[in-house]
Amino acid sequence: MAMKTKFLVTLGALLFSGLVHAGKTASPLILADTSLLMEVGIPILDHAPEIGVSLARLDSLDEARLTEAAHRHGKCGGYQRLPEAPWQSLIESRETGRSALMDLAEMETGGVPLKGPALAPLTFDPSIPAALNQVDPERLRQTVAYLSNFDTRYHKGSTPNAHVDAFVKKLEALVANAPWKAQIDTVTHQGTQQKSIRVRIPGRTQPDVMVVLGAHLDSITYSYWNRRAPGADDNASGSANLHEALRILATQPQPDRTIDLFWYAGEEGGLIGSSEIARAYARAGNQVVGALQLDMTLFAGDGEFTLGSMTDYTSRELRTWFAALNQAYIGAKVIEDKCGYACSDHASWHSNGFRSLMPFESSFDRMFGDLHTDNDVISDRLNFKHSAMFTKIALAFAMTLAKESASPSPDSSSGR
Repeated sequence: MAMKTKFLVTLGALLFSGLVHAGKTASPLILADTSLLMEVGIPILDHAPEIGVSLARLDSLDEARLTEAAHRHGKCGGYQRLPEAPWQSLIESRETGRSALMDLAEMETGGVPLKGPALAPLTFDPSIPAALNQVDPERLRQTVAYLSNFDTRYHKGSTPNAHVDAFVKKLEALVANAPWKAQIDTVTHQGTQQKSIRVRIPGRTQPDVMVVLGAHLDSITYSYWNRRAPGADDNASGSANLHEALRILATQPQPDRTIDLFWYAGEEGGLIGSSEIARAYARAGNQVVGALQLDMTLFAGDGEFTLGSMTDYTSRELRTWFAALNQAYIGAKVIEDKCGYACSDHASWHSNGFRSLMPFESSFDRMFGDLHTDNDVISDRLNFKHSAMFTKIALAFAMTLAKESASPSPDSSSGR
């Protein structure tokens, strides 16, 4: 009875928010784990049984039920919204969705080569440990405190961009004295009024080759009575990791390749921001060598300096490369695990054919249990030294992949 009551009040809160802020995206096409859709009784339009992912269409009631189910399973995000066909035809838009589903299945099972320049063999760079030594856990704490002091960063809230606009000003100040000129933009979206943030560090010799670092900036709560969504771990933590990485990158020489740092909008509403951005990069033919996603980094569920590496909907080649990077610079204990489809924004880059990597605070079952509640605040349970490790990963990832390669040609190797 208690679980049923909790579900009903949560459902009511989500429905109220969805009805108030609905509009043209009220019934989107989505991809989600088949088991999750079946659990809540959402009709399946098409499915890929070999990977357990299905295509469905959500109305406001379905969205609330699916979001609640994803939360019960500890998923952040939990599904991915797809673009509608321009003519808004049910048949044509379903074909668009079916094509996306089949492409995803082929990438996961068929060993399809992913887009982007070849990964160069890792060689030790003494400038990287020097940069990693600058990572400051106390600065991470300050940034997490700043972001979690907003009552909510929900993409359907009444002021969905209050924290975005404020954070842009902090980023502008952070790079004001950098030895290169950063480009700071907000990205508007079709699927949400909330905006993403992009900071671009332009490459010096290979500007058309890009390294992507990402974290979602939004938060959500499933409490009907208390609408506060501080989101300290989910995901002020990953957002703070990128903020700290940018601070240190601003002390380094201009990279050979372009580094794009994203703070995504609407991840909790179906990876909205990252889906639109990754799709735009794919359509533009951008050369993305790799995309890193940081989502929840503060809870050392398997012990300090032990992380989970998500193996589903990420690049096997990039995970192998990351093992060498970790050995050279980080020294973390890595547990390989899975989190299901669309558990965070790495899925957007993967589904658009790019290499992606998702290091996580712990194995999936040992993650922080108070995500998506008003208890997701700074406390003794959260470990900023542990989180600092993810800033180091972001720095080493960016500084290594942004070095010029003699052969920036597309990789011909197979594998996810």
